[in-house]
Amino acid sequence: MFIGEYNHNLDEKGRLAVPIKFRNDLKKGAVVTKGLDGCLFLYTINEWKVLAEKLSRLPISQSGTRAFARLMLAGAMDARIDKQGRIIIPDYLRKYAGMKKKIVVSGLYNRLEIWDENNWEKYKRKTEKESENIAEKLGEIGV
Repeated sequence: MFIGEYNHNLDEKGRLAVPIKFRNDLKKGAVVTKGLDGCLFLYTINEWKVLAEKLSRLPISQSGTRAFARLMLAGAMDARIDKQGRIIIPDYLRKYAGMKKKIVVSGLYNRLEIWDENNWEKYKRKTEKESENIAEKLGEIGV
């Protein structure tokens, strides 16, 4: 289970240190892909297989499902953890997420989100302002 928020730096080669507490879960393999809201998603290989299978079952006749599958699947890359506990984030994914040097890694139960620190702070401020409305909508669906 991934939870918490961690600050790290991206080096000049696009390497990012994975928080120590998550490395063991990711050492069997991981996938990094384009996420939503301007971040990247990092999945264990097992979680990725579950998601990819679900995406492969979506109806290709609907443009929205095709677009989402393309975003997630075509944007994906294997992420191997090196001996120092780092993964390489490819240039096209760094550009997609607007990543500079300071990065936030957020645990969201079955995935990690990787954010440029400035984008994360903007997103958090916006979401925190809307938290009451969000909670109300979640209550309407039984959460």
